[in-house]
Amino acid sequence: MEDREGKVKASTLKGYKVVAIGAIRGPLLIGTRQERADYTATGIAPEGARFIKLLGDIKLPDLNTATIRQWHRTIAEQCGNYTATRAKSLLKSILALAEEDFGTRAPSMPTGLAKARHKPKKAILTPEHIAKLVAAAKEDPEHGIFYAFAFLAGTRPSEQLGLLWSEVDFDKNVIRIRRIQERDGTLTEMTKTEAGTRDIPMGVKLREMLLSWRVRCPRKGKELHRVFPGPGRLQPWPKPRLGGGGPMLYQNFRKRYWEPPFKRLGLPYVTPHSARHSFISTLQAEGIEVGLVAQIAGHANPTVTLGHYTQAVRDGSVAAEALDRAYAG
Repeated sequence: MEDREGKVKASTLKGYKVVAIGAIRGPLLIGTRQERADYTATGIAPEGARFIKLLGDIKLPDLNTATIRQWHRTIAEQCGNYTATRAKSLLKSILALAEEDFGTRAPSMPTGLAKARHKPKKAILTPEHIAKLVAAAKEDPEHGIFYAFAFLAGTRPSEQLGLLWSEVDFDKNVIRIRRIQERDGTLTEMTKTEAGTRDIPMGVKLREMLLSWRVRCPRKGKELHRVFPGPGRLQPWPKPRLGGGGPMLYQNFRKRYWEPPFKRLGLPYVTPHSARHSFISTLQAEGIEVGLVAQIAGHANPTVTLGHYTQAVRDGSVAAEALDRAYAG
């Protein structure tokens, strides 16, 4: 965990530690989720607590595939498949590092483990829907950039709301993602994960909208600061706004800026995070190599992009036509 310090935000690092200590090292408290979380955080067990030994007392040379399988089954039964899957992924990374650093051969990870129930894929808009939304946004100078941005940049909501004008480089046509906004509006000077620190290329549409918005954007004092700030009160042109320039809280953003255009335009509603899914899936559908998509999206590796974000934005006939072209005599 030491090499993650200062590279991922505190809550993400805390999540890693909870899994490593509570679900891998152990012992595992038999109880509710909250009781386990409290015990992991404080080390104080509730009265009459019972525990299950995990992997903490087993030396690496003595660890084998059968033991890992039994451990995974225990975590799945006590904590659920999601926690078991996260713990297995972290254990795999730990064993790989131990093998690299100490030259000991790590046991093979067991196969055929129970997987988490299939979750339905997030609803995403088609490229035609997005084109309609972006066209409307260009005609909406006060709100448009707020709801078009994620479709054009693929950012997480926390990254969008935490963006500063100092990180928008119009000379190089890139947006630098360096921080996020927390739920209370404060800025954290790092991203969700280390890979989340990245540069996003700025397309023509996004560049035009940002340049237009920069003229109207509420200032912090007299200086441009946040790209997506609280609005303050608009006065007749050319008088400056009253107030504004501070943080735009997520709930306010979603209610006042995100939801209305879907209703107004008669589009299927999707969440702000689904705009990111649309961005990633559309890039892949347009033939952009998955490694580059992963880099732009801020994924640690392309496996994440392929495993969680690939969705069909075109029908199967496109694939058939591609095969016909490839095999044409």
